[in-house]
Amino acid sequence: MLAESIRQLRGNIRTCSICFHFTDGPICAICGDPARNTGEVCIVESTADLLAIEQSGAFKGRYHVLQGVLAPLDGVGPDQIRIKELFSRFGSEKISEIIIATNPSNEGEATAHYLLQILKDRLVIVTRIAYGIPMGGDLKYTDRITVERALKGRRAF
Repeated sequence: MLAESIRQLRGNIRTCSICFHFTDGPICAICGDPARNTGEVCIVESTADLLAIEQSGAFKGRYHVLQGVLAPLDGVGPDQIRIKELFSRFGSEKISEIIIATNPSNEGEATAHYLLQILKDRLVIVTRIAYGIPMGGDLKYTDRITVERALKGRRAF
């Protein structure tokens, strides 16, 4: 019974033809939601990252799941992640802002910088999610790089 359920699940789950999030139809519920802001696209590494942002309830735009990050030492270049598909969206959607929400790892940062370079000539605002001290965090236990980024990314109060 469990094996049959898993087999059916594998047969029915695919990636959304627009954002590459998991779905059981041609497009996911997020891309199919007319209430979402179609001009804002948040780029994430994985579906898990998309779900984390969705759980916050803070973002009402659409997503683009790269399904990976640039990792040249592991043989992962721009052709191995969903960058070309992102550019194809510019022809069919009126995108006004790209929010880069890759993780603050070496690979995530490399991917973010690569995206910034290839998007800078587009007539689109490109932003990056903020870094900093987590709510409930304690400065004395925070690593040096996180403190440095929090200070560099400060804004008026």
